[in-house]
Amino acid sequence: MLVTGGAGFIGSHLVDLLVGDGHEVAVLDNASPHAHATRPEAGLNPRARYHWADVRDPAAWDAAIEALGGIDAVSHQAAMVGLGVNFGDVLDYVTTNDAGTAAGLLALHRRDFRGRFVLASSMVVYGEGAYRCPDHGPVRPAPRAEADLVAGHFEPPCPHCGQPLVAEPVTEDTPPDPRNVYAATKLHQEHLSFTYAREHDSAAVALRYHNVYGPRMPRDTPYAGVASIFRSALEAGRDPRVFEDGRQLRDFIHVRDVARANRLALTAPLEGSIACNVATGVRHSIADMASELCRAFGRPAPAPVQPWRYRLGDVRHVFGSPDLARQTLGFRAEVSFEDGMAEFAHAPLRAAPPATA
Repeated sequence: MLVTGGAGFIGSHLVDLLVGDGHEVAVLDNASPHAHATRPEAGLNPRARYHWADVRDPAAWDAAIEALGGIDAVSHQAAMVGLGVNFGDVLDYVTTNDAGTAAGLLALHRRDFRGRFVLASSMVVYGEGAYRCPDHGPVRPAPRAEADLVAGHFEPPCPHCGQPLVAEPVTEDTPPDPRNVYAATKLHQEHLSFTYAREHDSAAVALRYHNVYGPRMPRDTPYAGVASIFRSALEAGRDPRVFEDGRQLRDFIHVRDVARANRLALTAPLEGSIACNVATGVRHSIADMASELCRAFGRPAPAPVQPWRYRLGDVRHVFGSPDLARQTLGFRAEVSFEDGMAEFAHAPLRAAPPATA
């Protein structure tokens, strides 16, 4: 099997599982400076074959595949993740995510590869999560206005009557609505993967990760997830900076569960391609997460930053239904929020990249 990004946060945990199952595994990873201070050493499995090259180069895919004498499945984890710093990151996101996926699919096309292709996608493709208005039923709120955020009005209103909305679990048949550059690239990666699968009579699985956390996350970088940013602050003796009012709802899922979902997606019997939420089915607020981590450090829960802080490209509530992944892949999350956060509070993180240290 080929795992791109297999030296990274999620990919390294997946490589451990696959090698433990007896698979021959090749890893293609460029040790991106957005995630690694130097070429990583910790977390590398000695039984996998590592190829340090750029996923945007089809020849790099060829070299990794040839090292195994061919492959029967691909897990494409390599990507530039997070919301980034600002729109100035757009070229890095598009070339790494979209062009990197295109390069890999081109290399596979030239080999007439017809095996399983698993893509690390994200819940960000939905934009805002699912909402219901008491009078108008299911609705899609408009993008948030900056004037509302400045004033501390964070909850999206019904676009028809302005009433408060009730957030609900998002399902895979929810129309995509990407609201930042990263989200747009993830959706395009899905489209490329499904197009390849249709034209090669194979199957692609897009795993829409919800908020992943756990050991080996990169620390102190704007490209890391909020869990890592909070944990890094606490380790440095600072309170986490809670944006908005802290009541944003998410589904936090442990990296070991995400690796298990990937293993199932690579091997489960499927007819055709599919996109699945990878989620626990249990929602928690950003403030909940901050409180759990602070408790592990013996600190009081932090108050939201004042004046209000926010990111315009972020969304208010998004948490997923895990039903489809359970039905099609046999996946159920096993690590509870409380146990996972208690472990994560003191688990090893990756060193900070020089530009963001």
